[in-house]
Amino acid sequence: MWILAGLTAAAVFVLRKLRQGPSQRPVGGGAPVLLLAAFGVALAQTIVLAALTVFARELDVAATGATWLLTAFMLASAVATPVAGRLGDLFGHRRVIVTGLALLLAGSVVAAVSTQLGSYGGTVAGRVLQGLSGGVFPCAFGLARQSVPAEWLGGVVAALSAMFGVGGALGMVVAGPLVDVAGPAALFWLVATPALLALAGMARVPSPSASAPPAGRVDLAGAALLAGALVALLLAISQGRAWGWSSPGIIALFVTAVALTAAFGFVERRVAAPLIDLRLLIGPRLLTVNIATLVVGVGMFAAVTLLPLFVQTPTALGYGFGYSPAQTGLLMAPMAVCMLLAAPLAARVSSALGARAAFRAGAVLAAITVGGLGLLHEHIAEVLLWCALLGLAYGLAFASLGGLVVGAVAQEQTGVVTGINTILRTVGGALGSVLAAVIVASSATAPGRPPEESGYTTAFVVAGAIALCAAAVTATRGAVTARPASTAVDAELGEGR
Repeated sequence: MWILAGLTAAAVFVLRKLRQGPSQRPVGGGAPVLLLAAFGVALAQTIVLAALTVFARELDVAATGATWLLTAFMLASAVATPVAGRLGDLFGHRRVIVTGLALLLAGSVVAAVSTQLGSYGGTVAGRVLQGLSGGVFPCAFGLARQSVPAEWLGGVVAALSAMFGVGGALGMVVAGPLVDVAGPAALFWLVATPALLALAGMARVPSPSASAPPAGRVDLAGAALLAGALVALLLAISQGRAWGWSSPGIIALFVTAVALTAAFGFVERRVAAPLIDLRLLIGPRLLTVNIATLVVGVGMFAAVTLLPLFVQTPTALGYGFGYSPAQTGLLMAPMAVCMLLAAPLAARVSSALGARAAFRAGAVLAAITVGGLGLLHEHIAEVLLWCALLGLAYGLAFASLGGLVVGAVAQEQTGVVTGINTILRTVGGALGSVLAAVIVASSATAPGRPPEESGYTTAFVVAGAIALCAAAVTATRGAVTARPASTAVDAELGEGR
């Protein structure tokens, strides 16, 4: 209960900061609802992570089968995000957010009931429905940009960006204790709660004043090719260890991903209204921030994947703490709290020094923290301190990413560009989780033997080095410098529309 109380107090603090300013006038009433919606989607992503072994037992499947509860969400989210962003730009972000929240609620109910009935297929289907709500993120940025006063937009964007990390961290924190008390189905009922509250709150969020929507239609061919490429890539990443990295199936999936990506690029260059304008992905204003997003996602998810595994290692092996899932959740609580508290801090740093400086500060702090965790982890007090600092680091990094992205493009491109950025976070997370597992597993002295402590040390240090690379990317010449969200896009993109 003290975790929930602390998180509630922190959330109230953030919302009060967002609603106040020099004139003490409130921000548009929709900002708290958008934050709640984004939080619910982020919570759903990682809610099963700490309880996969419990799901395997309850649903009578192997451990590799249980991982599909995580993979299914990531696949569906990666596919839905760019499509939802484009739909929001064309037909209104509020409408797409409502649809996404309805899918999140429906998926949560399906997954909860299926888990109670012991239906593995039904639970996976529910996770797919939950994953389709991933489009809430880009549309939340788009709606905020249309409805929030310019002087408060930076704080709201920072808070929305932070929700990606906060919700994900909280999902890992509460899963263990909740499963111990109420069973695995309770995790999905927990996700249904913010989904229902945000859906009800959207009824009170007015639609922005009507304006001429961007010309064009949804690029269905591009959507199909992008979906196929992402499914092949994430499937290969998530199943590489289980099937074998050199197995024909994994090689075929990687080849398919490359071929579909090439076909996607070919199509997008030739359609009148592409699903993703490739200039927004690799153009000079966004290339560095997109690379930094992918890299920092790898570093973060590598670290948060390693932490539960390390602290749950039996002490008989000479390292680890033998923690239960519930104890692991309590250990990671400081990370979630500090991620939430980092949102207003990121907004202030961005206002004073720029969003790029805030991101670099977060990435550098993450490198120090994760590297330190790999070298100093003998006492639980050390791990608690590193967890708190890691939450602050990635809270700064993720919160500032929103400002970098939104400030680099025109208003009508907000949905699709933030969708691209969200996809890169998802792909980076999958890569980071796999990288961490591969490094740790490679330290085992023989097949079937537990990993050595040196495997965790190496994996943490590598994750820290990756985070440092993210800071270096934004320090390169020509890195994007965010400008006020209300300004026009740069001449290159403006001439291309």
